Order: sequence, then structure tokens, then C-alpha cells
Amino acid sequence: MTAEPTQGAPWRIYRGTGEPHDDIRRLPPPPPWRSFQGGPLIEPVEDDDAEAAARLDVIARSYRPEEATIELVNAALYLRRPLLVTGKPGVGKSSLAHSMARELGLGPVLHWPITSRSTLADGLYQYDAIGRLQHANLRKILSDRPGGQPAAEAAQDDDAADIGRYIRLGPLGTALLPGALPRVLLIDELDKSDIDLPNDLLNIFENGEFEITELSRLPVGPATKVLTASGERRAEVRRGKVRCAAFPVVVITSNGEREFPGAFLRRCIRLDVQPPDERRLAEIVELQLGPEALAASGAIIGRFLERRLKHNVATDQLLNAIYLATSRQAGDQGGGLNPGLEEALLRPLGGAER
Repeated sequence: MTAEPTQGAPWRIYRGTGEPHDDIRRLPPPPPWRSFQGGPLIEPVEDDDAEAAARLDVIARSYRPEEATIELVNAALYLRRPLLVTGKPGVGKSSLAHSMARELGLGPVLHWPITSRSTLADGLYQYDAIGRLQHANLRKILSDRPGGQPAAEAAQDDDAADIGRYIRLGPLGTALLPGALPRVLLIDELDKSDIDLPNDLLNIFENGEFEITELSRLPVGPATKVLTASGERRAEVRRGKVRCAAFPVVVITSNGEREFPGAFLRRCIRLDVQPPDERRLAEIVELQLGPEALAASGAIIGRFLERRLKHNVATDQLLNAIYLATSRQAGDQGGGLNPGLEEALLRPLGGAER
């Protein structure tokens, strides 16, 4: 079903309604300094994991952004810039990426969860040199048998074609493949990264390309097919260069645990997400659990809002409490929760928790 354009804001590509539409195709050309010419274009990607897609679809449909969020998302889409989303744990930063992918019809979200050990190479691609060496040794053993392929010919075949089997693009590398439509890339919790990673991302964000050195060393020949982060799908890479045609929709989340360099910040559109107010909480509860659950949860929502004034508690904690309170198995005869259980479910979060 195609949603109607938002009245009074015809420039909006993303509307935050949760309803899919194809307005991404009417996005105007990028600014001259954000135009990329990668190719040849690849086909759109469908989600291979139907069960996982269904779960994420529920998250995307129930996400309701504020007007300021919608405006900044559209600014990022028009300018082809990454969106840096900061806010307390549990306010829906990651859900925004899934909402954008679902509404704009851009396929499954490419997810890159960041840890203190993450490097740029993890996001771009991984080369399995050990696996290739093992395969080469096996070929040599087989070539030594009577009637086997000569070892020199086997090695040449491996260099020319089979090396692609040992290269898998990461989420960032897959997002940069040249498609007519962009992919949505979620770089989750970048503030947990090593201090160098934000700076390492600068050239990628500016140039929209990277090099696979193992392929660029090969003699000029046909394109090499490499594995992607999208299941077992393969993509052609020519002369070791991956260059986007449409800059990916990049959503970077941060819990605010560290500051980022100024050079990194000026390449991003910055969005600070505030916790949902009472009206938006009611919308979320109704979308996730239904109108009956909403009607029975006024007291819990009120206590949750009071607690949130002093402590860091997340919306998904509230949803857990309401779900249990409105289920016959967990709720008491009055339709509520045991005070001790509610206290445990709404326990304040630590600064680094989600």
C-alpha cells in the first residue's frame, strides 16, 4: 500500500508514517560534490531471512519519529550525508534505520555493530587467506595424481577467478556497491569504537569508494565475483574498485559516551533523539500491543514517566511491563503487575547499557 504525501511538506521523501512508498525514486540529483559514478548497477536485494524480516518489520511499523527527526532525515537524504543519531539507550536510534528502510523500500538494513576492537577493514571486507591457501594445497595434491590438472594451470585459474570465493564484503563494503537505489547501513554505537575509527571513515564518506588490494594486484581481466554481507549473494568487482552510484543511507548511532572529531562531525547531519513523551508512548503501546493493552496501561505509563524524570529507563522496558501486566499468566487478578516485578522490569539502566 502506498502512503499519501505529507500535507504541507511535499519535499519530504521520508515521512515517518511506517507505510511503504516509492518516493525515493523522486529524490532529486545530489549536490555536485556528492555525486558518485560507480557501476555497473546491481539488482536490488531482497531479504533472504523472512522470519528476521518479519520481526524487524514490526519494529519499523511501530516507530513514530518527531517532526524534527523527519526534517533532519530528509536533509540527510537530499545531501547524501550520514545521519549521526545520539540519545539515551532505548529511545529508538536503531529503529530509525529500520523505519527508513521499510518506508523507502530499500531492502534489509545492513547492520555493523561496533565494539572497541572494530576496524575499518571489518566494515569493508575480509580476505580469507588461510582458506585460500588450504584450497591451493588441496589442488596441488590432486594435480600430483595421475591425470590431474597441472599445478601451474590450477594456480592460474585460482588467481583469475576463484579468489572471489575468499573475499566477503562487510556491511559498509556491501552498502557501497553500485545500485540504482541506496542501501541503508546502520553503524551501531560508534562511540564504543577505537579512537581512530571515526577518522578512518572520513575518506569513505567523502569518496564513496574503496579498494580491495588482493584484487587490484591481479592482471587486468574479467570482473571478479565476491561474496557480500547479504547472505550468499555475490557481486562483481572490476579491477579491485568498489564505488557507489547512490550514496548509501548511513545511520550512525551513539549513546554519547565520547566526543567525535570536528572533521567527522562536519560530514554528518546530527540528530539528537529525545525520549518519547506521553502521547508518543501511547501511540507506541497501541501499535505494538493493541488498543486494549493501551486502555489498561495508563497507571504503568504514569509510573514509568515519573521514574524517567530521575532515572534512565527505556521504552522497551515499559513495553515489557505492559505486556506482562495485560497477560493472564503474569498479571494479578486486578490486571496489574506485582510491585516487585514491575520494579525489576523498570530498573534504571547503566550509562552503557541498551
